[in-house]
Amino acid sequence: MSAYFVGDLHGCFDELQMLLERVRFDPAKDKLYLTGDLVARGEKSLECLRFVKNLGSSAQTVLGNHDLHLLACAYGIKKVKTRDNLTALFAAPDFDELIDWLRRQPLFVHDESLNFSLVHAGLSPDWDVATAQACACEVETVLRQGDYRALLRQMYDSRPERWSPGLQGIERLRYSINVFTRMRFCYADHRLDFDCKLPPEQAPSELMPWFACDNPLFKTENIIFGHWASLVDYPTPANIYALDTGCAWGNRMTLLRWDDKRIFSQSAVKKSHVF
Repeated sequence: MSAYFVGDLHGCFDELQMLLERVRFDPAKDKLYLTGDLVARGEKSLECLRFVKNLGSSAQTVLGNHDLHLLACAYGIKKVKTRDNLTALFAAPDFDELIDWLRRQPLFVHDESLNFSLVHAGLSPDWDVATAQACACEVETVLRQGDYRALLRQMYDSRPERWSPGLQGIERLRYSINVFTRMRFCYADHRLDFDCKLPPEQAPSELMPWFACDNPLFKTENIIFGHWASLVDYPTPANIYALDTGCAWGNRMTLLRWDDKRIFSQSAVKKSHVF
Protein backbone atom coordinates (compact mmCIF):
# COMPACT_ATOMS: atom_id res chain seq x y z
CA MET A 1 0.00 0.00 0.00
CA SER A 2 1.11 3.53 -0.81
CA ALA A 3 -0.36 6.71 0.62
CA TYR A 4 -0.66 9.76 -1.64
CA PHE A 5 -1.58 13.34 -0.77
CA VAL A 6 -2.85 15.83 -3.31
CA GLY A 7 -3.41 19.56 -3.00
CA ASP A 8 -6.64 21.48 -3.64
CA LEU A 9 -8.48 20.20 -6.71
CA HIS A 10 -10.79 23.19 -7.28
CA GLY A 11 -12.55 21.30 -10.06
CA CYS A 12 -9.33 20.45 -11.90
CA PHE A 13 -10.28 16.83 -12.60
CA ASP A 14 -8.06 16.22 -15.64
CA GLU A 15 -4.85 17.16 -13.86
CA LEU A 16 -5.74 14.85 -10.96
CA GLN A 17 -6.25 11.93 -13.34
CA MET A 18 -2.94 12.60 -15.05
CA LEU A 19 -1.12 12.53 -11.72
CA LEU A 20 -2.82 9.35 -10.54
CA GLU A 21 -2.03 7.65 -13.84
CA ARG A 22 1.61 8.69 -13.57
CA VAL A 23 2.04 7.10 -10.14
CA ARG A 24 -0.15 4.13 -11.13
CA PHE A 25 -2.55 4.72 -8.27
CA ASP A 26 -4.43 1.53 -7.48
CA PRO A 27 -7.51 2.01 -5.27
CA ALA A 28 -7.42 -1.68 -4.43
CA LYS A 29 -4.23 -1.21 -2.44
CA ASP A 30 -3.38 2.52 -2.29
CA LYS A 31 -5.03 5.42 -0.48
CA LEU A 32 -5.49 9.00 -1.65
CA TYR A 33 -5.70 11.86 0.85
CA LEU A 34 -6.92 15.29 -0.27
CA THR A 35 -6.40 18.70 1.34
CA GLY A 36 -9.96 19.85 0.63
CA ASP A 37 -11.49 22.45 -1.69
CA LEU A 38 -12.51 19.77 -4.15
CA VAL A 39 -14.80 22.25 -5.91
CA ALA A 40 -15.10 25.75 -7.38
CA ARG A 41 -13.19 27.74 -10.01
CA GLY A 42 -12.23 24.82 -12.26
CA GLU A 43 -14.74 23.39 -14.74
CA LYS A 44 -15.14 19.86 -13.36
CA SER A 45 -16.26 20.14 -9.75
CA LEU A 46 -18.94 17.53 -10.37
CA GLU A 47 -16.42 15.02 -11.67
CA CYS A 48 -14.07 15.71 -8.74
CA LEU A 49 -16.77 15.12 -6.14
CA ARG A 50 -18.04 11.96 -7.83
CA PHE A 51 -14.57 10.54 -8.24
CA VAL A 52 -13.48 11.06 -4.65
CA LYS A 53 -16.81 9.82 -3.27
CA ASN A 54 -16.75 6.73 -5.45
CA LEU A 55 -13.27 5.80 -4.27
CA GLY A 56 -14.89 4.98 -0.94
CA SER A 57 -12.40 3.96 1.73
CA SER A 58 -9.54 4.38 -0.77
CA ALA A 59 -9.81 8.15 -0.46
CA GLN A 60 -10.14 10.63 2.37
CA THR A 61 -10.60 14.36 2.05
CA VAL A 62 -10.87 17.09 4.63
CA LEU A 63 -13.28 19.99 4.26
CA GLY A 64 -12.02 23.28 2.84
CA ASN A 65 -13.59 26.73 2.87
CA HIS A 66 -14.95 26.29 -0.67
CA ASP A 67 -16.47 22.96 0.30
CA LEU A 68 -18.23 24.58 3.26
CA HIS A 69 -19.40 27.43 1.05
CA LEU A 70 -20.82 24.89 -1.39
CA LEU A 71 -22.80 23.36 1.47
CA ALA A 72 -24.14 26.80 2.40
CA CYS A 73 -25.19 27.36 -1.21
CA ALA A 74 -26.76 23.90 -1.46
CA TYR A 75 -28.98 24.64 1.54
CA GLY A 76 -30.02 28.06 0.25
CA ILE A 77 -27.99 30.05 2.79
CA LYS A 78 -25.68 31.69 0.23
CA LYS A 79 -25.88 32.34 -3.50
CA VAL A 80 -23.61 30.54 -5.93
CA LYS A 81 -20.86 32.68 -7.42
CA THR A 82 -20.74 32.56 -11.22
CA ARG A 83 -16.96 32.27 -11.20
CA ASP A 84 -17.20 29.02 -9.22
CA ASN A 85 -18.45 27.09 -12.28
CA LEU A 86 -20.92 24.96 -10.34
CA THR A 87 -23.84 24.87 -12.80
CA ALA A 88 -23.25 21.26 -13.83
CA LEU A 89 -22.94 20.15 -10.22
CA PHE A 90 -26.22 21.77 -9.15
CA ALA A 91 -27.99 20.21 -12.14
CA ALA A 92 -26.64 16.71 -11.48
CA PRO A 93 -29.17 13.97 -10.61
CA ASP A 94 -26.95 12.86 -7.71
CA PHE A 95 -26.48 16.38 -6.34
CA ASP A 96 -28.24 15.73 -3.02
CA GLU A 97 -26.28 12.52 -2.51
CA LEU A 98 -22.99 14.28 -3.18
CA ILE A 99 -23.85 17.13 -0.81
CA ASP A 100 -24.86 14.72 1.93
CA TRP A 101 -21.56 12.86 1.49
CA LEU A 102 -19.54 16.10 1.54
CA ARG A 103 -21.25 17.31 4.73
CA ARG A 104 -20.02 14.18 6.52
CA GLN A 105 -16.33 14.66 5.73
CA PRO A 106 -13.88 15.60 8.52
CA LEU A 107 -12.00 18.81 9.16
CA PHE A 108 -8.93 17.06 10.55
CA VAL A 109 -7.29 13.68 10.00
CA HIS A 110 -4.53 12.48 12.32
CA ASP A 111 -2.86 9.15 11.65
CA GLU A 112 -0.35 7.97 14.23
CA SER A 113 0.71 4.89 12.27
CA LEU A 114 1.63 6.92 9.18
CA ASN A 115 2.74 9.88 11.33
CA PHE A 116 0.84 12.80 9.78
CA SER A 117 -1.88 15.36 10.41
CA LEU A 118 -3.99 16.51 7.45
CA VAL A 119 -5.92 19.79 7.35
CA HIS A 120 -7.08 22.23 4.72
CA ALA A 121 -5.60 25.49 6.05
CA GLY A 122 -3.71 24.83 9.27
CA LEU A 123 -3.69 24.23 13.01
CA SER A 124 -4.08 26.86 15.70
CA PRO A 125 -0.82 28.07 17.26
CA ASP A 126 -2.50 27.47 20.64
CA TRP A 127 -3.49 23.83 20.04
CA ASP A 128 -1.90 20.46 20.54
CA VAL A 129 -3.10 17.41 18.59
CA ALA A 130 -5.65 16.40 21.23
CA THR A 131 -7.22 19.87 21.23
CA ALA A 132 -7.30 19.94 17.43
CA GLN A 133 -9.04 16.56 17.39
CA ALA A 134 -11.59 17.68 19.97
CA CYS A 135 -12.35 20.96 18.18
CA ALA A 136 -12.69 19.22 14.82
CA CYS A 137 -15.03 16.63 16.33
CA GLU A 138 -17.27 19.34 17.78
CA VAL A 139 -17.78 20.94 14.36
CA GLU A 140 -18.10 17.59 12.56
CA THR A 141 -20.79 16.44 14.99
CA VAL A 142 -22.93 19.48 14.22
CA LEU A 143 -22.41 19.13 10.47
CA ARG A 144 -23.31 15.45 10.49
CA GLN A 145 -26.18 15.27 12.94
CA GLY A 146 -26.86 18.67 14.47
CA ASP A 147 -28.33 21.96 13.31
CA TYR A 148 -25.88 22.23 10.43
CA ARG A 149 -27.94 24.88 8.65
CA ALA A 150 -27.59 27.24 11.61
CA LEU A 151 -23.86 26.55 11.78
CA LEU A 152 -23.37 27.22 8.07
CA ARG A 153 -25.39 30.42 8.38
CA GLN A 154 -23.31 31.71 11.29
CA MET A 155 -19.82 30.66 10.20
CA TYR A 156 -19.22 33.75 8.01
CA ASP A 157 -17.34 35.89 10.52
CA SER A 158 -13.68 36.32 11.44
CA ARG A 159 -14.32 36.56 15.17
CA PRO A 160 -13.03 35.47 17.61
CA GLU A 161 -9.48 36.15 16.47
CA ARG A 162 -7.79 34.35 19.37
CA TRP A 163 -8.24 30.94 20.95
CA SER A 164 -9.39 30.48 24.52
CA PRO A 165 -10.32 27.15 26.12
CA GLY A 166 -13.32 28.98 27.53
CA LEU A 167 -14.85 29.68 24.12
CA GLN A 168 -18.34 28.22 23.85
CA GLY A 169 -21.15 27.84 21.35
CA ILE A 170 -20.93 29.39 17.91
CA GLU A 171 -17.79 31.38 18.76
CA ARG A 172 -15.90 28.18 19.57
CA LEU A 173 -17.20 26.42 16.46
CA ARG A 174 -16.46 29.42 14.25
CA TYR A 175 -12.91 29.77 15.54
CA SER A 176 -12.29 26.12 14.76
CA ILE A 177 -13.76 26.40 11.26
CA ASN A 178 -11.66 29.49 10.55
CA VAL A 179 -8.48 27.78 11.71
CA PHE A 180 -9.09 24.56 9.82
CA THR A 181 -10.32 26.15 6.58
CA ARG A 182 -9.33 29.85 6.29
CA MET A 183 -6.17 30.67 8.24
CA ARG A 184 -2.91 31.77 6.65
CA PHE A 185 -1.20 34.39 8.80
CA CYS A 186 -1.06 35.06 12.53
CA TYR A 187 0.25 37.86 14.71
CA ALA A 188 2.96 37.17 17.30
CA ASP A 189 0.29 36.98 20.02
CA HIS A 190 -1.45 34.23 17.97
CA ARG A 191 -4.36 36.37 16.77
CA LEU A 192 -5.56 35.24 13.35
CA ASP A 193 -5.39 37.50 10.29
CA PHE A 194 -7.72 36.95 7.33
CA ASP A 195 -6.92 39.99 5.21
CA CYS A 196 -3.51 39.06 3.81
CA LYS A 197 -3.27 36.36 1.14
CA LEU A 198 0.20 37.27 -0.12
CA PRO A 199 3.32 35.13 -0.10
CA PRO A 200 5.10 35.46 3.28
CA GLU A 201 7.94 37.51 1.85
CA GLN A 202 5.44 40.17 0.70
CA ALA A 203 3.32 40.25 3.84
CA PRO A 204 3.39 43.02 6.47
CA SER A 205 6.24 42.52 8.94
CA GLU A 206 3.91 42.00 11.90
CA LEU A 207 2.43 38.87 10.31
CA MET A 208 3.90 35.38 10.18
CA PRO A 209 2.73 32.12 8.60
CA TRP A 210 0.74 30.11 11.13
CA PHE A 211 3.38 27.36 11.08
CA ALA A 212 6.09 29.88 12.08
CA CYS A 213 4.39 30.62 15.40
CA ASP A 214 5.90 29.42 18.66
CA ASN A 215 3.96 26.19 19.01
CA PRO A 216 6.13 23.11 19.74
CA LEU A 217 3.73 21.06 17.63
CA PHE A 218 4.85 22.85 14.49
CA LYS A 219 8.41 21.62 15.00
CA THR A 220 7.54 17.96 15.58
CA GLU A 221 4.32 17.04 13.77
CA ASN A 222 4.16 16.24 10.05
CA ILE A 223 1.42 18.62 8.89
CA ILE A 224 -0.01 18.43 5.38
CA PHE A 225 -2.25 21.25 4.16
CA GLY A 226 -3.47 23.15 1.13
CA HIS A 227 -5.47 26.39 0.84
CA TRP A 228 -2.56 28.81 0.41
CA ALA A 229 -1.88 28.92 -3.33
CA SER A 230 0.44 31.93 -3.06
CA LEU A 231 2.70 29.85 -0.80
CA VAL A 232 3.87 27.94 -3.89
CA ASP A 233 7.65 27.32 -3.85
CA TYR A 234 7.99 28.99 -0.43
CA PRO A 235 10.55 27.03 1.68
CA THR A 236 8.53 25.55 4.54
CA PRO A 237 10.11 23.53 7.38
CA ALA A 238 10.86 19.90 6.55
CA ASN A 239 7.82 18.61 8.46
CA ILE A 240 5.37 21.13 6.95
CA TYR A 241 3.95 20.17 3.53
CA ALA A 242 2.10 22.89 1.59
CA LEU A 243 0.39 21.17 -1.35
CA ASP A 244 -1.86 23.83 -2.90
CA THR A 245 0.25 24.99 -5.83
CA GLY A 246 -2.44 26.91 -7.67
CA CYS A 247 -3.59 24.55 -10.43
CA ALA A 248 -6.90 26.40 -10.74
CA TRP A 249 -4.98 29.64 -11.29
CA GLY A 250 -2.90 28.20 -14.10
CA ASN A 251 0.06 26.90 -12.11
CA ARG A 252 0.25 23.19 -11.24
CA MET A 253 -1.25 20.41 -9.14
CA THR A 254 1.00 18.66 -6.63
CA LEU A 255 0.92 15.06 -5.41
CA LEU A 256 3.06 13.78 -2.52
CA ARG A 257 3.89 10.09 -2.19
CA TRP A 258 4.26 9.55 1.53
CA ASP A 259 6.44 6.43 1.37
CA ASP A 260 9.49 8.25 0.04
CA LYS A 261 8.24 11.88 0.23
CA ARG A 262 8.58 12.21 -3.53
CA ILE A 263 6.72 15.10 -5.16
CA PHE A 264 4.90 14.78 -8.51
CA SER A 265 3.59 17.82 -10.37
CA GLN A 266 1.16 18.33 -13.23
CA SER A 267 0.90 21.66 -15.02
CA ALA A 268 -2.57 23.10 -15.41
CA VAL A 269 -4.32 21.99 -18.59
CA LYS A 270 -5.84 25.42 -19.02
CA LYS A 271 -3.81 28.59 -18.73
CA SER A 272 -5.89 30.00 -15.87
CA HIS A 273 -9.32 30.34 -14.35
CA VAL A 274 -10.94 33.51 -13.06
CA PHE A 275 -9.68 34.29 -9.55
